[in-house]
Amino acid sequence: MSARSASVRFILITLVIDALGFGLVVPIVPSLVVKLSGLTVSGASVWVGLLLTAYALMQFVCAPILGGLSDRFGRRPVLLLSLSGICANYLLLAWAPSLTWLFLGRLIAGATAANASTATAYIADVTPPKQRAGQFGLVGAMFGIGFVLGPAVGGVLGTYGLRLPFLAAAGLAGCNVLYGLLVLPESLPPEQRRPMDWSRANPMGSLRLVMASRNMGRLAIAWGAIWFALGALQSTFVLANEARFAWGTRQNGLALAVAGLGSAVVQGLLVRRVVPALGERRAAMIGGVIVAVAYLCIAFAPVGWVVVLGLVLQSIGAVTSPAIQGLVSASAAADRQGETQGALSSVQGLTAIVSPLIASWVFSTFTGSAAPIWLPGAPFVVSALAYGLAIWAISGVRPPPALVGADAGVTVAATTETGGSR
Repeated sequence: MSARSASVRFILITLVIDALGFGLVVPIVPSLVVKLSGLTVSGASVWVGLLLTAYALMQFVCAPILGGLSDRFGRRPVLLLSLSGICANYLLLAWAPSLTWLFLGRLIAGATAANASTATAYIADVTPPKQRAGQFGLVGAMFGIGFVLGPAVGGVLGTYGLRLPFLAAAGLAGCNVLYGLLVLPESLPPEQRRPMDWSRANPMGSLRLVMASRNMGRLAIAWGAIWFALGALQSTFVLANEARFAWGTRQNGLALAVAGLGSAVVQGLLVRRVVPALGERRAAMIGGVIVAVAYLCIAFAPVGWVVVLGLVLQSIGAVTSPAIQGLVSASAAADRQGETQGALSSVQGLTAIVSPLIASWVFSTFTGSAAPIWLPGAPFVVSALAYGLAIWAISGVRPPPALVGADAGVTVAATTETGGSR
């Protein structure tokens, strides 16, 4: 195995562990909160929501910091330290004696999960520009695998003990740290590093970075819109299907597994073929149209199989995310890949805080006694509209010009138009 293959494999495993940790807590934390608080299930649901918000908030705050640190000190130390933090977080969750400690664990989890920006920057460092969309597709596939395996592993191991899934995840993270110490070389040469810019290493400064140019601003809007749309799946998909079709845990779990596996297959196998053939901008727009149609299928589904059809279409449209990431990477200079990907993660984190709240409010509005019409799928109409916004934003993106030698791995240089003020 070449050094590059081993290092990329390490990055992909790290991303699986990140996603696994997010999905792992879904079937476990509610029961753990009930046990630690002594509250009823209804009362505990408030605390579960606060735990999710705490995770997303820390990811939002820390993503640009880790990205900036990786531009200053290199990708390797930031990745290994953050992965060590993930291991420590799981151990803390495994022995958390109270809700306070549980909150502390989720805060650490959100901060360390922000390493996705550094991992993405590492892949941009070692991959020729024309191949980056394919590699970013693998990133999406790893998240898909983690999101599928997380709830499954948590549910199975949780039957033997509520703390056991956390110990298993800590073991995986610890093994990956050791693996990284052995195989992970530094991807950012010293001459391409730059001083830490603390004015940008904060969420608002990071957002100003991506809005500093026409291209980056539109790509940030598109990225935020597609993650905003995903909030409906995370918060109201199960409730909507229970209300419409009386689906239970088994049916909803299988449906979400279809979505996760389909997305993993598309991003892992098809993106590297489809995006080069269509171009990143066109692939992102076509994928966006397909996903918008998918959300409308889910929103107005008269029977359960139409929901599954919508999930299949959503998987096919999963080319959108890696195509956008490829455009973002090509619009950033070599010494700002970490900062730029961190800014993108901040946009994602911000929508992760807001979108579940809005989706839940829309669901309540259209299923309550005073609803103008009874439409449990209403949040997915909002998701389709969000994808419409993403398509509009992408349509105005100008493809960044690549320097001669890009195919040999030279990083694309950003022009004044595409790179923004620095």
